Amino acid sequence: MEATVNGDPRVLATDAALDLIAEIKHDHPDILFHQSGGCCDGSSPMCYPANEFMVGDSDVKLGEIGGVPVYISASQFEAWKHTQLIIDVVPGRGGMFSLDNGREKRFLTRSRLFAGGEACAVPDVTVKAV
Repeated sequence: MEATVNGDPRVLATDAALDLIAEIKHDHPDILFHQSGGCCDGSSPMCYPANEFMVGDSDVKLGEIGGVPVYISASQFEAWKHTQLIIDVVPGRGGMFSLDNGREKRFLTRSRLFAGGEACAVPDVTVKAV
């Protein structure tokens, strides 16, 4: 699996997400993201201490944001393989076990489709490939 589609990264982060990642890394230097597939926390990007989350054999690494790896399950990747994920931050409470919980802001996944060799327009957010 390539980390890019026609040169565009599969995963990006907004400046707000990079700021929250830096805040979390201050307390937990080694973290990772796993794109949740639903259930209790919906489809939120979950942030975990790297030593407390076991990446499965079928998980797919989409890339890195802010030096942090981002994974998704293989079955969910199949459904989203034509989609660029944009990790953003909004006010609210993070997922129950996610490190953004209790910070009064949470990670949120936005997306855009890769289409016809060109990426579609990005939603109205500032993104930075890192």
